[in-house]
Amino acid sequence: MSGTKSKSYSAAVLTVSDTRYSGENVDTVGPKIANFLTDHGFDPVQVSIVPDEIDRISEIIIHWTDGENIDLVISTGGTGLAPRDVTPEATRKIIDREIPGIADFIRNDGGVQTSMAWLSRAVAGMRGNSLIINVPGSERGAMHALETVIDIIPHAIQTIQGDTRECGKKVGEHDHHPHT
Repeated sequence: MSGTKSKSYSAAVLTVSDTRYSGENVDTVGPKIANFLTDHGFDPVQVSIVPDEIDRISEIIIHWTDGENIDLVISTGGTGLAPRDVTPEATRKIIDREIPGIADFIRNDGGVQTSMAWLSRAVAGMRGNSLIINVPGSERGAMHALETVIDIIPHAIQTIQGDTRECGKKVGEHDHHPHT
């Protein structure tokens, strides 16, 4: 790291869960993700909960990306195999382009911890100038997923927003300007 503070990006966390939305269960995952993002320089961080319904998931993500120009949207939950797990479908419905490498990276790294990670149907993509990433609904799975990709998120957002100066460089490599 160069020691200079990088641009602060805005973020929003969407918990997708029928039981957490109804109040039957308390949402600990969304706030924990929000704290993690804040600790990694994202500001402000919004948090919301919706039920497992494609239209509700899509509507709030569109509001955040198009209406509020949020740089990063993390959704947690609804990525598994249960009949009401529809977060990937809701995300695919609204993204401009999918970024399969992010979801593959999360599954691959999670698969080292538990083979159940390979059952995740989570996706990542971009809408306008925003990065959208689905992570698991369990606290452990969500945090592991974010820890896996947190270092590439700022670069992904920069690139989505048109700054391609750092593309193709090795980690830690900087531009060298020869003296003329």
